[in-house]
Amino acid sequence: MRISTKGRYALRLMVDLAVHYGDGYTTIKTISERQKISDKYLEQIITILSKNDFVIGVRGPSGGYKLSKSPDEYTVGMILRAVEANLSPVFCVDDEDNQCDNKENCVTYEVWEKIKNAVDNVVDSITLEDLAAKMKKKNIDKGLMN
Repeated sequence: MRISTKGRYALRLMVDLAVHYGDGYTTIKTISERQKISDKYLEQIITILSKNDFVIGVRGPSGGYKLSKSPDEYTVGMILRAVEANLSPVFCVDDEDNQCDNKENCVTYEVWEKIKNAVDNVVDSITLEDLAAKMKKKNIDKGLMN
């Protein structure tokens, strides 16, 4: 399993909004500059996040985006699944619709299922609040808080 650029950038975008949670709305241009990611690419990602009700957008001169909920209510897994569809290492452990007909006799199925469960446990145990706290600490330690 490999997380795409879209998944990685979506997580960075959400962490940026979490770090600045409570500061009002943030423009894509501002996030783009802070994260050094193309604003055009971030616009595509923010559309997905907005459709999943992860962010609220407001148009106009004082507009931008902010988290629709508190950073502790989002997990890394929620964000990655919104943009990546799923995090399964192989199709046969995706969901009930994709189950392999040979699942009962396949000795490798258990391997794939264990990998999927391990990934799910990790990404579902880390919140945006956790990552925002780490980011704030790193930036404070470097004297770079913005």
